[in-house]
Amino acid sequence: MSRHVRLDRVAPEALFVVSGISQYAGAAIAVLTFEALSPSGVAWWRVLGAGLIIVVLRRSWTRGWDRRSLMLAGAFGIALAAMNLSFYLSIDRLHLGNAVAIEFVGPTIVAALGARTRRSWLTLGLVATGVVVLADVQWELDPLGVVFALLSAAFWAGYIVLGARVASHGGDVDGLGVGMLIGALAIAPFGAPDGLAALVTPWVVALALATAVLSNVVPYGLDQVILKRLARHRFALLLALLPVTATLTGLVALRQVPSAIELFGIALVVVGLAASDRAEGVTEGPEGS
Repeated sequence: MSRHVRLDRVAPEALFVVSGISQYAGAAIAVLTFEALSPSGVAWWRVLGAGLIIVVLRRSWTRGWDRRSLMLAGAFGIALAAMNLSFYLSIDRLHLGNAVAIEFVGPTIVAALGARTRRSWLTLGLVATGVVVLADVQWELDPLGVVFALLSAAFWAGYIVLGARVASHGGDVDGLGVGMLIGALAIAPFGAPDGLAALVTPWVVALALATAVLSNVVPYGLDQVILKRLARHRFALLLALLPVTATLTGLVALRQVPSAIELFGIALVVVGLAASDRAEGVTEGPEGS
């Protein structure tokens, strides 16, 4: 319990930065895994491994589960698993920047549904433009890759809406773990054949499990903490901090100095989020379901 109390005292923006660093570290490991395993196989291991880790560590089976809680966790987990699968399939065909920009349509729609004033729409426009600038979009697009990215966007929107309901119903991390196991079962026809074949190569499984921890357990666990504190449209808007974090991580860890256009993109996101803070207040309670 004390861990959750400490996390509840941390600013949501700071938690998003930690989440972003963890996700991009996991993405770097996933790239290595792609050399020996298909994108669908990596996605399946990522979801299955993360679900098993959470359920075992938290002994989630000891919690009293009713039918409604299981159905909500299952829908949440299926949206999460489908989001991971479709995103990996999209970056197998698209430049990463294109996939990120298209995928961000999902959170943008969720944020737009919560916009109530002209100022809210203006801040949303600034943030969305900043994300597109940071994504370094290229205009030669594979049609099937675009379809996968749009699917990922839709499932990301579903992840936010359902994740907020899981958090508000007290399911939080246990709901996340059980949901991911159900989600892994749902995408098993796409990822399990290649994923199970990897069992003969222990290092591939080890990398996939590392990806599960860094890309799912840590960031999605933090999402549950944040969703207890913020309305879902505000949460969706703050997701724009992820590409900003990627750029800053590249600067600190890899000495990749941001270009002028990237600095412009960061400025748009920061100004948009700051304006949103002033318009709506920094701390909000979660929306009712």
